[in-house]
Amino acid sequence: MLSKIERGPTLPTLLRIAMVFNVGLEHFFVPDTRRPQVAVIRKPDRLRLPDRPGAKSPAYLFESLYYPITESKIVAFLAEFPRDAAASEPHRHDGAELIYVLRGKLSGIVAEEETVLSSGDVMYFDSGAAHSYRQHGRSRSAAIVVVSP
Repeated sequence: MLSKIERGPTLPTLLRIAMVFNVGLEHFFVPDTRRPQVAVIRKPDRLRLPDRPGAKSPAYLFESLYYPITESKIVAFLAEFPRDAAASEPHRHDGAELIYVLRGKLSGIVAEEETVLSSGDVMYFDSGAAHSYRQHGRSRSAAIVVVSP
């Protein structure tokens, strides 16, 4: 088989290789002109939303850091937690989550266990477990939240 491929594969040989690698036959004949997806989202263009639309005092405000990317492999937000805000509602979703605290202190509550994070701390967890966040202490806090869907 290798000898056939080295001498110039026949169409049936290419078809078998395409089936093994789950690609179409055109994969071998059409140059790959796809460019990597690159997007720059300027600060004034980001969407800023409360955790609960219409709430008088949101637990946090978040900005989408990946809008308007299509078929994103991660979801990222800048989350800001106002002073004296209540904890967010517990929620769960598929995937994993990573929180990087930019400033202040933040409580991450996962499966009813609370962990206090300070500026520069990182927390990773299975987001299938019920989790929530709350600002900790007197100063406002902010974090980058990255989710793998």
